[in-house]
This record gives sequence, C-alpha cells and structure tokens, in this order.
Amino acid sequence: MNINGILVPIVTPFDNNGDVDAQKLTTLVEAFIDKGVAGIVACGTTGEYYTFSAAERELVLTTIAEAAKNKGAENKVTLIAGINSLSTDHSIELAAQAKVLGYDGLMLSATPYSLPEQDGIIAHFEKVADASELPIIMYNFPARVGVAIEFDTVAHLAKHPNIVGVKESSGDFSHALRMLQANFDDFEVVCGCDDQPVDFFFWGAKSWIAGAANVFPAEQVALFNATQQGDWDKAKQIMSEIYPAIHSMESGNYNQKAKAGCLNGSMDVGSVRVPLTDMPEDEKAEFLALLSK
Repeated sequence: MNINGILVPIVTPFDNNGDVDAQKLTTLVEAFIDKGVAGIVACGTTGEYYTFSAAERELVLTTIAEAAKNKGAENKVTLIAGINSLSTDHSIELAAQAKVLGYDGLMLSATPYSLPEQDGIIAHFEKVADASELPIIMYNFPARVGVAIEFDTVAHLAKHPNIVGVKESSGDFSHALRMLQANFDDFEVVCGCDDQPVDFFFWGAKSWIAGAANVFPAEQVALFNATQQGDWDKAKQIMSEIYPAIHSMESGNYNQKAKAGCLNGSMDVGSVRVPLTDMPEDEKAEFLALLSK
C-alpha cells in the first residue's frame, strides 16, 4: 500500500435535503485525482462519518471506490477507509466491509468515549489488526478521542505486521519527532497536523493526511514534491501562502471551512450535519477571503 504523498480525508457532499450527493462526491474524487493526490481517505473526520446510517456509509464507500477505479487508468490512488467506532468488534466489521468494497487500507483511532489505558489501546489495535486482511494506519488524535497513543504503545504496535503507520494529529511535534527519530521498521509516521507538514517532511515523513487538502489539493501536492526535491525554500513559500487559511481552520469550525473552501472555494458541497452547524456568514466570508490572497 503506497501512502507517500498527499492523502485527502474527503468531505461528504450533501444536497439541499441533507442527503449524500453521490454525483458530486464522484466529481470531487475525480478532481482530487486530477490534482495529483496520492490517496483518498473515506469516512474520516472531515467526511462526517459519525452522522452516517449503515446505508449511507456503504454508499459513500462504494461511490469513492468506483470513482477512483474509473480514474485508475490515468492515476492509481490509494484508497483508505476510516473504521473508527465506539466498539472494537464493530471496527472489525467495518474493516471487513472495506475489504469487500476494494479498499487498500484502513485508518483507525483508539475507541472514543471509553478512555482506555494504554494496555486497552494495544488490545484494541491488535484485535482489529489480527482480524483484518488490510493494513492499518493508527490515528492519534487525543483532542477528538480523549486518549493519546503514547510513544511506547506506538513502538509496541509498530511491530505488528498489519500495522503500517500512525497519523500523528496530537499537535505535539516533540512526540512526532521522537517517533520519526525511532526509525521503526516498515512503519510510517504520517503528518496529521495541517500546520506542521514542512517540519514532518524535513525529518523524513513521506505522507500527509490533510483535511485542508480538500481546500488546497494542488498546493499541498506541490509542497510535498518540493520537499522531496530538497527545495525547502519553495516548500516554505507554499506553506506561507496557504498558512493563513490553514490557521483559520485549525482555530475553529474546521469541517465547516473544509467544506466552504472545497477546491479553493470553487465547489459547493453543501452544509455540515448536526451536531455541527454552519458558520455565520461573516465568518465564512472572512475565511473565503483568505483563499484569494
């Protein structure tokens, strides 16, 4: 499974009735592939997966897989399915579904709400990894989940042949750097902080799973390519240009801004679903103004 480059945890377009807009989702997948992204992450945080019915989840996963397959002759992209759940056993069911639908890998956080200790986090990931045929990228996002995947836990789980990386979204770059310096075998430390990619790439990371790539796919691909060519001045220039909007996203209403700014604000992908609510119009206008600077 190739995860080098920019992977987009894709937003889910909703129509005026609040239903999944499969046609627009297809268009969005095709647009991201045309922009050069390395992969699509379905049912991630920016995809609002937690609002889906079982039927909607299958529709989203199927639509993304079929759209990517249809573009595959031009540019093969990696397909990853988010399988987060309150229940470890349910995550295993979601992993099996992703396999059937043609996905290449999985992304999985610790179980939200239950607040497991580190031994429980290990048990959770190992149980899913033992049961699944697909490789797993762990997702460390304590602000969302309530618990962090600590360094020693990552070091232990990195030895599992079916656990191939960790998306590091804690915001603590010291923690990320320690993992990058550890040089775990056959294991990727993936940038999951949209304001830290240049730092991650400088220290050897090869992947960025970026909600902001819904807004800046081409720019983020160019940033990644610059770092791989050793052109750090260009990478810093691109980051400086997109940073104001990324900082705004990180400061609040992240999902709302990922949708409002989709493809540099050129595609209307609808509103967010409750429990999220739309931004006030003045905040939306301020954010969109940042995309044109």
